[in-house]
Amino acid sequence: MGLYTSPHLREFTERIRVNGQELAPDFLVRWVAQHQELFAQIEPSFFEMCVALAFDYFAAEQVDVAVVEVGLGGRLDSTNIITPLVSLITNISYDHQAMLGNTLPEIAGEKAGIIKPGRPVVVSQTQPEVQPVFEGKAQQEGSPLLFADARYEARPTPPTAGHAAGVQVVNVWRDGELFLPNVELSLLGDYQRLNLPGVLATLDELRAQGFVIAEAALRQGLREVTRLTGLRGRWSILGQRPFVVADTAHNEAGLRVVLAQLAQVPHQQLHMVIGTVNDKDVAKVLALLPRQATYYFCQADIPRALPATELAALATAQGLTGRAYGPVPVAVAAARAAATPDDVVFIGGSTFVVAEVAELYEGG
Repeated sequence: MGLYTSPHLREFTERIRVNGQELAPDFLVRWVAQHQELFAQIEPSFFEMCVALAFDYFAAEQVDVAVVEVGLGGRLDSTNIITPLVSLITNISYDHQAMLGNTLPEIAGEKAGIIKPGRPVVVSQTQPEVQPVFEGKAQQEGSPLLFADARYEARPTPPTAGHAAGVQVVNVWRDGELFLPNVELSLLGDYQRLNLPGVLATLDELRAQGFVIAEAALRQGLREVTRLTGLRGRWSILGQRPFVVADTAHNEAGLRVVLAQLAQVPHQQLHMVIGTVNDKDVAKVLALLPRQATYYFCQADIPRALPATELAALATAQGLTGRAYGPVPVAVAAARAAATPDDVVFIGGSTFVVAEVAELYEGG
C-alpha cells in the first residue's frame, strides 16, 4: 500500500510511505544521484521531482495500490499523469486563486481535471455552486459520479470507557439507516466527519472493482489512521491547562470548521498564534478570525511566509488585537506564557507554522 501526500511537516520522507513506513533515506539519496543529469537537462520543478520519486519508489516496492494526493488543483498537477481506479474530490474552497481561479466554479473546474474517461469519481460534499461543474465533467468523460454525502453521514457520539484513548467516535449512517456504529477515528478534527463519507464511498467503488475490504479492516484503518499515515497537525492537542491545539487548516472552508470546533472548547481567554504565506487572500482569512482573542503573529521559516509585521498590520486594520513576534517558536512561547490554566492556545493559519511546533514530534 503506497501513500503520497504533500507538503511534509518536518522530514521530506514523510511524503512517501509504503505500508505506513516512510521512504527509505538510502533510496532517496541513490535516486537523486542517479537522476542529477536528467534534472539538469529538463529542469523539473521540486514538486515534479517529488512525484517522479514517489512513483518510482512505489514501482520498486511493487505496491498493489497507492493513494496519491494531488498537490495543487488537479488538471495540470504532476500527479494527474496516472489513470486512477477511482478519483476522490473533497470540498471546494477558496485557495491558490492566483493559479486556480477567483470563483468556486473556476477552482472546481481545475479540481475536476482529475476525472478520467470511464473512471468513477466520488465528491465528498454536495455544494450547489459547484455541483454542475462535476456533473458536466463526469458526463463528458463518461465517468460514474457519486456525491458521498447523499449516501453516507457520520454523526458524533460520546466515547465510552470501552473506546481507545485519543479518538473521536461516530455512528455512520448509509441511505438513512445506521450502518456502522461506534467507529473510532484517531484524527480528531470535526472536519473528519465531512471527509469520512468520501472515504467510505471510495471504498464502495473499490469493492465493486473486486477489492475485498472487511469491516474489521476498515475500522482498524480509521482507528489507526494517524499511525499508518503519519499525519500530524490535524487538531493535534498539545497540552492541557491551558488547552493547546494546533491545526493545519488554511483555507476558508477548513478554517470555518476548525474555528467552530474551537468555540466549543470552554475557556476564559483565547490566544491565537497565527501565520500565513504571502500568496493567500489574507484579508479573507483574517475576516474569519474571532475578534475577542489575543493574537501572536508569526512567520514560518520559509521564503513564502508573509512577514509577521505585515500580517499584524493587516490584522490591526481588521480589528484584531495582538502584535508581531517573528519566528514561530517565539510566538508560541509568548502565547503559552501569557495563558492561564483556563485559557486556550491555538496554533495555525498555515501548514508551515504548524510544522515548526516541536511538540508534534515528541515520542515519534
